[in-house]
Amino acid sequence: MSENKLVDLSTEFAVKILNFTSTINGHSSLSNQLERSSTSIVANIREANDAHGKADFVAKLQSSLNECFETEYWLDISRMANIVSEKEATSLLHDCGVIRKLLITSINTAKKTI
Repeated sequence: MSENKLVDLSTEFAVKILNFTSTINGHSSLSNQLERSSTSIVANIREANDAHGKADFVAKLQSSLNECFETEYWLDISRMANIVSEKEATSLLHDCGVIRKLLITSINTAKKTI
């Protein structure tokens, strides 16, 4: 899988989250956490593309994966607190899940070549 595809998907996802959080009123700490974790996904993927060797590449993708799990957590909390509709949460969680699966595949592939 091309790393550019992963960058593109994660960038689009971060923009969706930013658009979503702009609609949240009265929950600034939740919005902040979602914005930080979702934008960190793509930031770490971009850093991985400039990694100093395979081990550094894997470490940066692993950081991105951790941010993906955190974003899923905040989305789940948003859904449970009825801050986001079930439909919107499902869509955002699906997108995050696609990125998570691609990250896991990329990490596993890179680990085989270390």
